[in-house]
Amino acid sequence: MFKVGDKIVYPMHGAGIIETIEEKAILDEKQSYYIIKMPGEVKVMVPTAKAEEIGVRNVIDKETAGKVINVLEQDSTEMSMKWNKRYRDNVEKMKSGDIFEVADIVRNLSFKQKEKGLSTTEKKMLLNAKQILVSELVLVEERGKEEVEEFVENKINASYQLHGIAEVSHIPKDVHSSDVVENTDTNIVKKFISANE
Repeated sequence: MFKVGDKIVYPMHGAGIIETIEEKAILDEKQSYYIIKMPGEVKVMVPTAKAEEIGVRNVIDKETAGKVINVLEQDSTEMSMKWNKRYRDNVEKMKSGDIFEVADIVRNLSFKQKEKGLSTTEKKMLLNAKQILVSELVLVEERGKEEVEEFVENKINASYQLHGIAEVSHIPKDVHSSDVVENTDTNIVKKFISANE
């Protein structure tokens, strides 16, 4: 059971704060609802009785946030070559509400977009996954949305230069991957890491 003021995650929608708990009659049935304030002044209602069943959970803590950020730093994981199978797999990951799975989608699709581009459907999925990831990190780190978005982009760009570009052999053999990462703008990255220590 959650209470007013709790920072929670609603799978497929992102993170928000429980503003109130209200009883409402919908289709002549009275139920108690969490009224959740989501990013962008959006409010959603979730039946309190079904919240845990549909995967509503508390936001992660700072230590876990550091592990999620680590996912963005890793190489991409294997995905299906068929976009429709890949899309279905990613939808299941998003439905799970697992922030590690969402971070995995963000990194994988970002790499794919840089390499070959994405279909309109997958571009929307990447945008949605990023919004979900950012919304949770905003609440955990207590930082602005733009700052967190920039941080996530910087992490992905550095990771792609370390893993993605090296894989497609765009880095000359005499350049070390560590040099490439050092040359990227990592100020915001350092600021977040120090906040997690």
